[in-house]
Amino acid sequence: MKISVKAPAKINLTLDVLHKRNDGFHEVKMIMTTVDLSDRIDLVELDIDKIMVEVSEGFVPSDERNLAYQAALKLKQRYNITKGVYIYITKNIPVAAGLAGGSSDAAATLRGLNQLWNLGLSIEELASVGREIGSDVAFCVYGGTALATGRGEIIEPIASPPPGWVILAKPPIGVSTADIYRRLQVDKVSHCDETEMIRAIETKNFQGICNNLHNVLEDVTFSLYPEVQNIKDQMKKFGADGVLMSGSGPTVFGLVSKESRLNRVYNGLRGFCHDVYAVRLINQPHS
Repeated sequence: MKISVKAPAKINLTLDVLHKRNDGFHEVKMIMTTVDLSDRIDLVELDIDKIMVEVSEGFVPSDERNLAYQAALKLKQRYNITKGVYIYITKNIPVAAGLAGGSSDAAATLRGLNQLWNLGLSIEELASVGREIGSDVAFCVYGGTALATGRGEIIEPIASPPPGWVILAKPPIGVSTADIYRRLQVDKVSHCDETEMIRAIETKNFQGICNNLHNVLEDVTFSLYPEVQNIKDQMKKFGADGVLMSGSGPTVFGLVSKESRLNRVYNGLRGFCHDVYAVRLINQPHS
């Protein structure tokens, strides 16, 4: 039996860091939403008690370091599953891009194995497993749009944003999330008020969403990688309605309400950045 599951990327509409916790993680508050740039996860049941992972991109690990592998292992351990699975990951989401590609692969694996192994688990139960894998996995299990708190694993679903286009642009560099957080001076950041963003989302106010984009990690990433700031500046210049770096970077996204403007922004960015995508906001959470 084979099951295929989409693993969509996420962007941060807001990202605030409140303080460093005693466990070494940072306390965050952020609003995330999914976009229709997706990896594909193919799952095939094996008669032998083994997890096998293959990835379309050779530089992505296919052993126990892979989050999809960890997702399958966690499910097997928690629910005493003796069956095995072959996992093939077709990568479309850029790696180390601030788009939660690995976390979404893990979440899609959890959702798919719930079907493949007839576990009958709820989204909440799958998210509970996801929290043991990584900070973004629980959100990726839910999908849609949500307020994330704690270290990012406490999820409160909220309304979906209005329809719109998203331009994603990633320079040819990787950014270490741990390094960005380590360099962040929490006492010097300008915190944001998520209530204004939530109000804009709930009232389907596209321009209000654009006006309240906020990411406290931008300054740190920009100081280390000025090319990321350059992409943001260019995206504004070409006419995106709202522009922000996603996560710890290096991907920058632009929100665009009109398709005519979308083409101008997309074509302008393609002139100096290879990885550019024009996608839509996904309005529905996973069932």
